[in-house]
Amino acid sequence: MLKIDGLEKTYRGGVRALRGVSLEVAPGMFGLLGPNGAGKTTLMKVLATLLDADAGAVSMGGVDFIAEKARARRMLGYLPQEFGLYPTLTAEQTLDYFARLKGVVEAKERRALVDALIDRVNLSSARAQRVGGFSGGMRQRLGIAQALIGQPELIIVDEPTAGLDPEERLRFHNLLADAAGESAVVILSTHIVSDVSNLCSRMAIIRRGEILAASTPRRATDDLAGSVWEALVEPERIAALKSHLQVISSQRFDGRTRVRVISKDVRPGEEFTSATPTLEDYYFSVVSRAEGREAR
Repeated sequence: MLKIDGLEKTYRGGVRALRGVSLEVAPGMFGLLGPNGAGKTTLMKVLATLLDADAGAVSMGGVDFIAEKARARRMLGYLPQEFGLYPTLTAEQTLDYFARLKGVVEAKERRALVDALIDRVNLSSARAQRVGGFSGGMRQRLGIAQALIGQPELIIVDEPTAGLDPEERLRFHNLLADAAGESAVVILSTHIVSDVSNLCSRMAIIRRGEILAASTPRRATDDLAGSVWEALVEPERIAALKSHLQVISSQRFDGRTRVRVISKDVRPGEEFTSATPTLEDYYFSVVSRAEGREAR
């Protein structure tokens, strides 16, 4: 169990990136969902011992991640949003290098580990290829391979599927699901709702450094049962609808606007029909409530 208690972080200039973040994360896949600038990357860097928090605590398996960084790093696998690779090294040379950094000193053991990881992330045919010529998806697969070195108890991946095509995203999803199946805590930080919906058994929503909600995807959508309504309306009506309804999303469609609203058990208008709630509806409803509180 990963325990996060009251993390605070304010950058120079007064930007408060974390506001008392507290979470308990059990083994399995956990989604941290929030818009760009919500504090996700700051939290991931604190958990990865790359950034000091101003206050708060992080622990796992009896290890204090704040005070015992060296011990914590032996438990970690980390795939940051942007990570550097030496473009002239091949895939197997890159993993051999990372294995050395993580303390695998015996050459035969390291070679067996590299072979297993390359096979696991489906890069066998590219093992001797220089990584400077890799596609974005291949780079991400190599990134998750290095994060799995040492059988980490905590795996942190920050915005891992941004920019990947649908096929590579699916392949990467399967890799993450396999990693979570080995009793590790896997934290997926993303702004892509479908990644959390497809992968995670538990989730939290973060905005402006504050945890707004923590739930399971199923419970989140169940909470909205009977409350989501949809209609196709003229674009000029959106402002009026927003003045008296909780509009959670609006999207242009064939010259009109598809609008979804939250209305508890009451049909908001004749043009509206009941809609099946999605995790995206839940996300937008939580964020819109927070924005409404701030506006008052």
